[in-house]
Parts: sequence; structure tokens; C-alpha cells
Amino acid sequence: MSEEKSTVHTFEHATYEIVAPGVAKIMQARPEARNAQNAQLTYDLNDCFDLAAQDEDVKVVLFGGEGPHFSAGHDLRGFGPPFPQRDFKLVNTWGMTREGGVHSRYSFEQEVFMGMCQRWRDFPKPTIAMVQGKCIAGGLMLAWMCDIIVATDDATFVDPVVAMGVLGVEYFNHPYELGIRKAKEHLFTGDWWDAEEAHRLGMVNHVVERDNLEEFSLEMANKIAERPIFALKMAKKAVNVAQDNMGHKATQETSLALHHMCHAHNAETEMYAVKKEGMPEKFRNPKEAAE
Repeated sequence: MSEEKSTVHTFEHATYEIVAPGVAKIMQARPEARNAQNAQLTYDLNDCFDLAAQDEDVKVVLFGGEGPHFSAGHDLRGFGPPFPQRDFKLVNTWGMTREGGVHSRYSFEQEVFMGMCQRWRDFPKPTIAMVQGKCIAGGLMLAWMCDIIVATDDATFVDPVVAMGVLGVEYFNHPYELGIRKAKEHLFTGDWWDAEEAHRLGMVNHVVERDNLEEFSLEMANKIAERPIFALKMAKKAVNVAQDNMGHKATQETSLALHHMCHAHNAETEMYAVKKEGMPEKFRNPKEAAE
């Protein structure tokens, strides 16, 4: 007799749960740090997506963050420990190098940022992001890799990375989410945009009250789960290919290269991969930030 599948998996910084027939829910579970992304959270999320991919009964994935905010973005106190390669089996093919310089930074970000987001974006089953509160920089990447975004009416979004001397976050989806001119405006100014603006621009599908976020998203997931799984996968594949034919993958690869040109310039002129004056003051000294 086969063992009954567990419906709940708890990782250190993420949870996975079957919440309805055909529907899995993956949650970032680091609310004390506003779900800031470190190595543990990143690889925990990847394990969750692997569970959903390997479960034939799962047709749709809900994706959110515990606590008042969806995501504070990359953890500016540091990505580890634990660290990729030393403490986690690498998922993507760039590997890690100890050579230093651009090679080390680029291979690291290909693994943990670009590689993960592309992997989850290409995850064949429909995904629905549930976004509440702040969604900052790297948090945008997590929302953008989902197929549908439902946001609360108090959700706000920002990519402040140009102020740090870098062109924007690694998974550079701004032109596809905001349109060309609004992408430029928000990158140039670092201004926040709210859920209604995100909805108007087409980045967000629906805006709901915070108390209704999960109920609304689950209702949509249940409706999607009524459809045949292969047809759902092919519909998602067709739209993703259409986006790729608009230059999506080329944009991502070129933008990541330009991203690392910025890192290299900052490292050469300031001995640091980003401009510290563009960072929140408490994170400008890594040792103090970690305390």
C-alpha cells in the first residue's frame, strides 16, 4: 500500500500546503525580516516549487508571503550563511567560482536570482502571486515570475536600485510589466507606485481588500483547477513563448550583463559593488547591519 502524501511541508523559511483539490500554496515564511531574501529562503522556495511540479494532482500554485509585507527584497545584511554550493546543491548550470571579480558575482546571481526566477517563471503550471504591503526590488522579481498577480489595496511597489548605482533588479521585467515610458520613469526616479497604478498599467490583475486576498485568490485558483492540466500548461507555454518572441529572454540576459557592468564600475571606483549612499543608512555598514 502506498503511503498517503503529506499535504503540509514546513521548511525553515517557507511553507508548502495543499489548500484545495488541485491547489498548492507556497508561502515565504520569514515575516520577522519582512521576507527578505537570503539563501535559505531562496532554496526553500525552490524545494516548494519542486514539490508542486512533481505532484500530478497539483494544477495551480498560490504564492505569497507571511506577515504584513510580501517582500522586502534581497537581504541587504547578506545572503548567508548558509551559502549556495557550500550548503545547498546548486540548481542551475552556471556553477560558482572562487576566481573573484565579475565572474564570481555574475555566476552567483545567475544561480540565485536570474536562474531561480527564470526557472519559476517557466514552471509549467499556473501561478498566482498574492501581494500585500511592501513589494521592494527583489520582491518585484518574485511577483513578476508569477502568471497572475492579485494585490491588496494597500500594496505598494518600488525598485530603488538605480540609486545604488545599478540599473535595476536582476530579473529585469520592468518594460513588460509597466510599459516602456513608465518603466523608465520608475527606474529613473525610484518612486513608489500603488496597487491601483499597477492595475492600470496591467502589472496587477486584481486589487482586493487585504482581508480578502487569500479568499479571492483561492477562488480564482479553484476555477483554474477545473480545467484540464495539459491544456493549462500549453496555454501558459504559448503566452510565455509569445513574450519570448518579443525579446524577453534576450532582454533578461542583456540586462543582467549590464547589471554586472554597473557592479564592476562601482567596485572599481568605490571598492564596493553598489553605491552605499543609495542604500538605506542602516545597511551601509555590513557588520553593523548584521547585528
